[in-house]
Amino acid sequence: MNFRRGRRTEDVEINLIPLIDVMLVIIIFLMLTTTYSKFSGLEINLPTAASPATQSIPNEIDVIITAAGDVLVNRAPVGGREPSVIADALRRARPQSEKEPVVIINADAKTPHQAVIDVMQAAQAADLPQITFATQAAQN
Repeated sequence: MNFRRGRRTEDVEINLIPLIDVMLVIIIFLMLTTTYSKFSGLEINLPTAASPATQSIPNEIDVIITAAGDVLVNRAPVGGREPSVIADALRRARPQSEKEPVVIINADAKTPHQAVIDVMQAAQAADLPQITFATQAAQN
């Protein structure tokens, strides 16, 4: 029975335009805030060589790395380039004092990076955490 004469029921419809607008705003927000590629790296500031000459530290171990990658500990050549051999040489060169020694790395400008990393790993293995790098004074 139809008690509603003259009234027609309208079909129910969903208006999709506001839904599309909201989804578009969400997509734009996600595109602007998402990083698609992350570069992992270490941000470093290289030291300048214009600083005044520092005094010699009596409790230091000099490590020299030549351009060919050869390593010298306190001006004595090390028998190899492996970190374990360098660590043994650093342990032997460690001075017997209460103060923690500082490893000073003097690397040639053309030294391969791997040679410097090997010396740093060897110092860590020899339980010498204090490492510094030597620089030359800038020439004007």
